[in-house]
Amino acid sequence: MSSACGGGGRGPNLEAPDEGALRARVVELGLTGNPAAGRDLPSAVEPRAQLGRDLFFAQALGGDSDAACVTCHHPVLGGTDALPLSIGVGAEEPEKLGPGRRHPDGDFTVPRNAPTTFNVGLWDRSLFRDGRVASLGGTRGANGDDGAGIRTPDSPDPRTPDEEAGANLPTAQARFPVTSEAEMRGSEFVAGGTNAELRDALAERLAESDAWLERFEAVYGSPDITFARIADAIGTYERSQVFVDNPWSRYVAGEDDAIEAAAKRGALLFFEPIERGGAGCVGCHRGDFFTNEEFRSIAAPQIGRGKGDGPTETNDYGRARETKRDADRFHFRVPSLLNVAVTGPYTHAGAFSTLHGVVRHHLDPRASLERYDPTEAAPARADDFEANTAEMLSFFESRG
Repeated sequence: MSSACGGGGRGPNLEAPDEGALRARVVELGLTGNPAAGRDLPSAVEPRAQLGRDLFFAQALGGDSDAACVTCHHPVLGGTDALPLSIGVGAEEPEKLGPGRRHPDGDFTVPRNAPTTFNVGLWDRSLFRDGRVASLGGTRGANGDDGAGIRTPDSPDPRTPDEEAGANLPTAQARFPVTSEAEMRGSEFVAGGTNAELRDALAERLAESDAWLERFEAVYGSPDITFARIADAIGTYERSQVFVDNPWSRYVAGEDDAIEAAAKRGALLFFEPIERGGAGCVGCHRGDFFTNEEFRSIAAPQIGRGKGDGPTETNDYGRARETKRDADRFHFRVPSLLNVAVTGPYTHAGAFSTLHGVVRHHLDPRASLERYDPTEAAPARADDFEANTAEMLSFFESRG
């Protein structure tokens, strides 16, 4: 099985980095080092973002009041939870976040790895790993509605915008973790109710607090608490999480000593296409945001409880769950590599805890799968690993 990145080539002899070649490649690719340039992103200190921050940390938005947005996306943990797969509701110690969080049954209860909220305001096309919240126009979705609207799981069909989605992708996305039983809702809160009924109930819960009423009046001019305002504030806070100043950006801006020689050698491999002796990573991780925002498969190991797909009912068909196209099975959104050093574990199921591991997997997925030990990441579901892997490999091989 070939790598999605086309790895396996010998690559150029890079004992010493070719500074001129790297600078030329930066110019050729039109890199600026600042993916936030030209975007209207809020400041973290503005009142609406501050309200959104407090809502982001509020367990009152969890059905059982034991989970919040921050449960899976803590700023100290790189906008994630540093777990392969998350534990939302029902944790043994609800206040404990990160690697120490445990569930009484010993399992991870959320089927996918929590993507970072850092730089969420830079995504234009879609959010969630399967792209189920998407700008129908395909551009500037995170900065504002481009006129075509935003599709969400509440849309009546894939081509119709959700009229309640809000002004941008992060606001639209903020409407859905609260509806997930595993993430925030639990099994009893507004049991059997629609998403709209659930959101109204959460807004009513907040409205019982004079403190929240005062906060909303200060920001919105009236004390009315609606979920549209809750999502708007959370989306504003998430869009304020802009972290783009890094050694690479300073190097692109002209600071030659911002990165070391090894990093420059790696950059040449990263940015050069395979036919020119590189690793071809830039084919998917392109631009200053390091992603083409498309959906690809690298045959990443499936661990955890999955999404109910396949004979085991613990596999995850990824993008195909949204498009209903077999060709999209096991495809997931190409992640941005900004802040990648602090946003692991990696892949849709958090199968790799190190960058070294996930890069090696890209180079030879079959060999990686053969040596992969799922008990190291998700022991409670390891029994299904071989069957799920066999299904994935059989699918790819059947398609040539």
